[in-house]
Amino acid sequence: MGMFSFIKEAGEKLFGIGEAKAAEVVAKKDPTPVNVDAANRAAANAIANYVAKMNLTAEGLAIGFDGASATVIVQGMAADQETKEKILLCCGNVAGVEHVQDQLGVISTEAEPVFYTVVRGDTLSKVAKEYYGNANAYMRIFEANKPMLSHPDKIYPGQMLRIPPQ
Repeated sequence: MGMFSFIKEAGEKLFGIGEAKAAEVVAKKDPTPVNVDAANRAAANAIANYVAKMNLTAEGLAIGFDGASATVIVQGMAADQETKEKILLCCGNVAGVEHVQDQLGVISTEAEPVFYTVVRGDTLSKVAKEYYGNANAYMRIFEANKPMLSHPDKIYPGQMLRIPPQ
């Protein structure tokens, strides 16, 4: 459990449409009058729907959002460490989110995770070479970040990736 930091401007753009548009206004501290509680609920729902769309689940999964601090709060019990990490990454790799407060437990524990933030010029092969000593091991990183990654070449600066243990 803890707090993870993300690059607020990078990630899936979930807040720019529908009711979640108000969350973007709150997160930017825009003077436009909005119902803050409704905006935070709409943003939390947009993030929860995104997590569900990725087919990630946890027992009692509850996702909240605080637009003033750009923080997502995640609670529940994931089946394993990998699922937990993917849920946290889904919540954090959203434009407008700067922090994810991890209150998510795990039923089956594993080794501590390693996370990597993509920088300009990175490829999964380059990251695999750095962590595994073999650029051809990039598919391990790709598989560990599915379904958030749809193709090994589609990563972007600011995106946080899960690096599975060797």
